[in-house]
Amino acid sequence: MFEAALDGAGNMIGYKLRGAGINAGNTTRQDNFPSGAVENLLIESVEHKSHVTTNAWRAPITNFLAYAEQSFLDEVAEVAKKDPVKFRLDLLERAKSNPVGEIHYDIDRMKGVIELAAEKSNWGKDSSIKQGFSVYFSHRSYVAQVANVVMENNQPVLKKIVAATDCGIVVNPTGANHQVRGGIVDGMGHAMFGNLTFENGSPKQKNFDTYRLIRMKEVPEIDVHYVENGIDPTGLGEPALPPTGGAIANAIYSATGRRLRSQPFIEQKEFSDLEIKMERV
Repeated sequence: MFEAALDGAGNMIGYKLRGAGINAGNTTRQDNFPSGAVENLLIESVEHKSHVTTNAWRAPITNFLAYAEQSFLDEVAEVAKKDPVKFRLDLLERAKSNPVGEIHYDIDRMKGVIELAAEKSNWGKDSSIKQGFSVYFSHRSYVAQVANVVMENNQPVLKKIVAATDCGIVVNPTGANHQVRGGIVDGMGHAMFGNLTFENGSPKQKNFDTYRLIRMKEVPEIDVHYVENGIDPTGLGEPALPPTGGAIANAIYSATGRRLRSQPFIEQKEFSDLEIKMERV
């Protein structure tokens, strides 16, 4: 559950997050952005114990938390009548110039990927392309993404994702590109399709004929960029996945005016008249 408060100038002065996880421990990462940028902050985590066996999948916890957070921040930016990218940069500037409490992320590194993603995606410069933005710090690295959606035959089609990554020095460019692209494909597949349901404690989906995965022909163009800052390498196995769902959801809202507030996207009842597509270029 997310809540926010704005002042008369559209500045976010209150932020509340209460998250629950199944056998997951801390599900809310209370030291992450926007901590340090908001005067009134309350972040809580609730542990739900279940007999259903659980285990980690790529980017534990942050895989769903980033989607929820970044989608919510776009809603707040809209109410504040601010551009989503500028809204986040303003929060980071407040955290740098007048921090509230301790900050456990690098403000300049987060700003760097935001600005690089906005530049490389030509953010807001082509009205025929509807864009969605997302940025996240997780697993010691920073990734910002812009999703491009166009409307074809009154249906939203995901055409491209631009990613800006700060993982420190890129030691192996080929391996780094594989990790970033793989994380994005993983992220869009789970956001769009992934769904596991249970009946009497057992999963109803037992093989890939009933558990939907993304297909190669559905992977759109992915454009990857890196911040060059000479910092010691951090990591890339996880960080590219978390921002993906939020970027896609925000782009689809920009194209259709409808918010995606749960995953998988294709099973949201309010979207029953739309066929969300991903198209390989």
